[in-house]
Amino acid sequence: MRVQRRHVIYVQGYDPRGLAQYYRLFRTELRKSARIHGFEAEVGRPQSADDDTMASWSIDTRGDGWRTRVVYDFLRWEDLIKGDFAAPIWRTALHGFATYCRAFLAGVIPRIWKAHWRFGMFITYPYMVLLDLAILSSFPAWIVAAVAGSLGAAAPLKWAAAIATFLAALWALLKYTEKRTYALYLMSDTIFTWQFAHRGRPEWDRRIDRFARHLVEVARSGDAGEIVVVGHSSGSFLGVEIMARALALDPDLGRHGARVVLLTLGGNLPIVGFFPASQPFREHLRQLAVAPAIDWIDCQSRKDVMNFYPFDPIKGHGIDAGPARRNPSVVAIRFRDMIDPARYNRFRWQFFRVHFQFVMASERPHPFDFYTMICGPVALPDRVADPEAALAAVLARQPETPEPVPEKDRA
Repeated sequence: MRVQRRHVIYVQGYDPRGLAQYYRLFRTELRKSARIHGFEAEVGRPQSADDDTMASWSIDTRGDGWRTRVVYDFLRWEDLIKGDFAAPIWRTALHGFATYCRAFLAGVIPRIWKAHWRFGMFITYPYMVLLDLAILSSFPAWIVAAVAGSLGAAAPLKWAAAIATFLAALWALLKYTEKRTYALYLMSDTIFTWQFAHRGRPEWDRRIDRFARHLVEVARSGDAGEIVVVGHSSGSFLGVEIMARALALDPDLGRHGARVVLLTLGGNLPIVGFFPASQPFREHLRQLAVAPAIDWIDCQSRKDVMNFYPFDPIKGHGIDAGPARRNPSVVAIRFRDMIDPARYNRFRWQFFRVHFQFVMASERPHPFDFYTMICGPVALPDRVADPEAALAAVLARQPETPEPVPEKDRA
């Protein structure tokens, strides 16, 4: 199926960077993809909605024998996320540690470790950083206690000075190492996912309902041949919620007008779905698994520690969808095949950079380059069914055959 008009609704993850940074990334990476794949691309300026909850821009791409026009909606959460980041450091550290402990006692953390040990290490990492910084902070506190004791200070005063020194040192270490460790950011993420799983964030639910209504309106009144809801990272479970609530508003979504596709990239659905309180979310997963008029494509990568790989989003949550199951189509992506080997080796251990490769351009022609997927002429389900033919339809030349990768070097 060739697509001449497409409407993309992009759901970002838990990221305080907002419209300006994401638009800049999109424009830069689209131009890179256009050079690699041999097509032309023009990008319009963002236009914000009246309530500032989303911004939209247009994209016009042209290749050998094809042209596709795209409306791209960027759903905005950064105001809500920045509100979380405004919390005092001590509150984030205490709340984050308490939330991790509660998730462990609820069986969620052990279940995550069992499902994907590398993600288990990733979600545990900020609390290991907190422990290390606490140990470092104990040294100046011990010195202060020793000096106070040698000066004849009373025991209560000595220990009060030591505790104050410990807390001040820990605060300073957390604050001034954050740009390297991202510990406070990841703790805020832990807090958010716990609250979201327990329906403790009504402002997020209101925004999701707003976006679900928007999806229904686009499907009913738009002229697109394909509507794609893209959820990257934590946007995967937010995208699931938006799609499920849109189906509740319009059970015929996808049956009339445009084809509707949910595209999840680098998803981490279990950080919500594994909580016992998340039965409504798991029911939404089951509904999407059997939805006859919705296509769901889930892209995963082994190299990305911030997604679950390999993971079946339905069976992995203990959901039995029965013989009617048709979603999702799980696609494994090898980043090594998309990136110049020298550059790949430079960033392969930069976990955030690897995670964002899902929404960055490939450096060699590839069927699952994000920009040819959402701006190219081939419908997404057809791309999954025959990726090489989809790539050939985009290229102005025949796709290059990548050099074989030795078995020992494969990621």
